[in-house]
Amino acid sequence: MDKLVINGPCRLQGEVSISGAKNAAVAIIPAAIMANNICIIENLPSIEDVTSLNTTITKMGAKTEFLDQHTLKIDSRGMENISATFEEVRKMRASYYLLGALLARYRRAEVAMPGGCDFGSRPIDLHLKGFRAMGAQVSVERDVIRVEAEKLQGASIYMDTVSVGATINIMLAAVLAEGKTVIENAAREPHIVDVANFLNIMGAKIKGAGTDVIRITGVEELHGAQYTIIPDQIEAGTYMIAAAITGGDILVKNIIPTHMDSLSAKLDEMGAGVEEFDDAIRVNATGRHLKAVSVQTMAYPGFPTDLQPQMTTLLTVAEGIGKVTENVWENRYQYTQMLKLMGAQIHVEGRVAITTGVPSLTAAHVDATDLRAGAAMVLAGLCANGETVIGEVKYIDRGYEEIEKKLTALGASIRRVHV
Repeated sequence: MDKLVINGPCRLQGEVSISGAKNAAVAIIPAAIMANNICIIENLPSIEDVTSLNTTITKMGAKTEFLDQHTLKIDSRGMENISATFEEVRKMRASYYLLGALLARYRRAEVAMPGGCDFGSRPIDLHLKGFRAMGAQVSVERDVIRVEAEKLQGASIYMDTVSVGATINIMLAAVLAEGKTVIENAAREPHIVDVANFLNIMGAKIKGAGTDVIRITGVEELHGAQYTIIPDQIEAGTYMIAAAITGGDILVKNIIPTHMDSLSAKLDEMGAGVEEFDDAIRVNATGRHLKAVSVQTMAYPGFPTDLQPQMTTLLTVAEGIGKVTENVWENRYQYTQMLKLMGAQIHVEGRVAITTGVPSLTAAHVDATDLRAGAAMVLAGLCANGETVIGEVKYIDRGYEEIEKKLTALGASIRRVHV
């Protein structure tokens, strides 16, 4: 088990390059096994979730090879095993994309109930509703989900709530279904567009990704393709907030600035300097006294729920009273108990967290309770006085590539300790 040890406070300064998008990668790898030839995926983040998915599809019979640290070659032509019940599957949420991919290609799939971070109920009923609408039979037994269809038929599917995972999973199944599928009230996140672009390069016919209505005309097969994944919106946001919380000055490179609009607007409102370039954003908080704001998480293009823990941490050291409303998950404030150990003043009622800014945080021994909460603990440690020790680093490794190396290059005093 690893721990991260941070000696703070640190003032971060310099440039950081953002890795490929985790949330796109974990859907694009399953999508690649739908092709009848070789796929090469570039700009993959070197993170635990990618490793787990690669191990999973290899165990299922796909032949894979890392051409370099961030490029994966996938050949699934000899893959016959439609069962994914391995331990790796149970470790991550996004393994449910194997359901849509396998159902599309083989008309049947057997996948272990996905795991991942635990911060509230995350049922996959919308995914299964979509599969049933296309003619699949669905059963759940002993934590294993089975889907099967003699044929998949395009359908009109209305999403009762906006769901990124269900939108992508239904899209995966629909590209090889007969006829047309319409997904209404679809999620619009950038990684949905990225997955649709990859599928289209493989021969799919998808229109409307990035809007709330996606139209898909089924095709008979998908061919191989080479594709580069977009930059990670959440990693970029984490480093932007790192600049703000440490009173630093960071140029966040290799990003799509428009994806960061909701965060950039909040940092600007707080008093940080935010400067946009073609593929970078500079956040400069040197000598600035940041003021508290109100934040509400929403589906894209609103403020991302995956940046809520990091933003809440920033508000604990901003001047005044801040308010955070979590509109996506009902139990995403578990990490606030850790921040309180460090001297933060936070009061949580249901989906609302009220922060009263303090001059500084104090180092403590804390744990990452989930992926993004782990990032919040790192941010807290960077601005806290003393030595902060963060346990359960496995959560952070699921979504952040070489986080200690990137932060060290920016001037942080951070090291990984193997226990």
